Amino acid sequence: MSRPVPAIVILGNGSLATARKIQQVYPGALIHGLAERVDGADRVYREFGVTLRELYQQDTPIIALCAAGIVIRTLAPLLLEKGAEPPVLAVAEDGSAVVPLLGGLGGVNVMAREIAAALDVAAAITTSGELRFGTCLLNPPSGYALGDLELGKRFVSDLLAGEAVRIEGAAPWLAQAQLPEDAQARLAVHVGHAEREPAPNELLIYPRNVVVAVDAGLEDVASAVREALHQAKVAVQSLSCLLAADSEMANPTLREAALELGVPLRFTSAGADVGTRLRTAIDHPVSILGNDTVVMAVAEQPLDPLQIGRPRGRLAVIGLGPGAAELMVPAVKAELSRANDILGYETYVRMAGPFRADQVQHCTDNREEMQRARHAFELAAQGRSVVVVSSGDPGVFAMAAAVLEALHESTDARWHNVDLEMLPGVSASLATAAQAGAPLGHDFCVLSLSDNLKPWSIIEKRLDLAAQADLALAFYNPISRSRPWQLGLAIEIVARHRLPETPVVLGRDIGRPGQTLRVTNLGALTPDQVDMRTMVLIGSSTTCVFPRVEGGEWVYTPRWYGEKPTS
Repeated sequence: MSRPVPAIVILGNGSLATARKIQQVYPGALIHGLAERVDGADRVYREFGVTLRELYQQDTPIIALCAAGIVIRTLAPLLLEKGAEPPVLAVAEDGSAVVPLLGGLGGVNVMAREIAAALDVAAAITTSGELRFGTCLLNPPSGYALGDLELGKRFVSDLLAGEAVRIEGAAPWLAQAQLPEDAQARLAVHVGHAEREPAPNELLIYPRNVVVAVDAGLEDVASAVREALHQAKVAVQSLSCLLAADSEMANPTLREAALELGVPLRFTSAGADVGTRLRTAIDHPVSILGNDTVVMAVAEQPLDPLQIGRPRGRLAVIGLGPGAAELMVPAVKAELSRANDILGYETYVRMAGPFRADQVQHCTDNREEMQRARHAFELAAQGRSVVVVSSGDPGVFAMAAAVLEALHESTDARWHNVDLEMLPGVSASLATAAQAGAPLGHDFCVLSLSDNLKPWSIIEKRLDLAAQADLALAFYNPISRSRPWQLGLAIEIVARHRLPETPVVLGRDIGRPGQTLRVTNLGALTPDQVDMRTMVLIGSSTTCVFPRVEGGEWVYTPRWYGEKPTS
């Protein structure tokens, strides 16, 4: 059962060697380096605070190579209850100190020891229980669940006060702990899946060794599962996952029940009786229990949900924004982190990286959109987590429409059962407008001048009507080697309805290294000022330009139209 992959965050090149040593302990971890201060990081960031808080909110374990105080002050506004924290550690730049800060119940001390061993130093663990007993009793290993945290705190307090403890049930991870064991002790660590009333002198730990087969036809799935477990005298804390027929993958009732119960939802082929499906899905000897409506399998050992059946496949179509890491929305970053497969035009896939060694990249030519969309569905239908990458926003002249078109044309039920989501990005027109000020501050029209997928006659008509309507205009794909004449004709069409003094903004590679922004006007605009990587924004009759104090101009289209309203 795998732990979340941590992020290693550094502020300068002096930390890079230590970060690489830590990365050897966690091969999937990426090193996040501060832009313009770190050379050779896996991923670049520009604001330390924003980056750290994003990682924390995504439940990503954080290993920060800097002073502990910086990390504490950065995360202080986000701190929740103790059990909800991801592990957070501060490590000295030279690797001389490893300090666990947050996530005592999330395994932070285990990580601290792992990192300290790799750096050949002692971890600065201050947790009383861990120091005395060499283990955190309130943080059982993966595959086990703690019964009651508040009772557990009292239990550990009594142990620290000098009481002895007895172990009931199989707890192999405690074999190396320095617990004061006594077969006659009042305190007991009880490990088992039987339903029990918690007692002040017991620490209840439940193996997650139960799988329940569920049917969407149940009136209240979560309640039915709880009742079946109760009737079988099995603790709900021992539930490892729900298992359903793959014909019900898209059923929201089952998804909501799994969320309510806090366990994964897995799927297996429909057909055989429920008991056979359970035995087939679980590669361990099991006992079959249950009632007329809910059937469950109980194994002797904890079960890994990732090894049971298969998950519902996921396909996310994401927008990277214009290219700068700080303009990529957090939801997109999180999706990239958990993806198995990344598909897209090679240039955009590279922009989305770097990737872990276990993530598969499928790079294709920019014109192979439909083939890419179909390939993405085939991968997702296998239960994989798939990302299709677009620059800007995926719904603006990008892959979202192609993916939906592929699904619309398909009769494959596996494709329609995929969990499909579109995650937005900052589109090039909005990124360019933001650099200039607010040239799209009123009604505007977005047009692609490419006639690859629509006839030029349609483009001409739309240009003419949008210009007549006095809309600000944003041109995507304005010019290329194969169609060098179209931008010139587009300018002529717009000029029939706009004055030569109409402001024009030309943004090239906005959000990427070497970006340029230029403000001109319609009368001075010529095709040789533009290439395929340039966004062209043409103002309306009300668009204004005025100088910036630091040089250049601000461009904006006021929100009023006609005469300015009186305040």
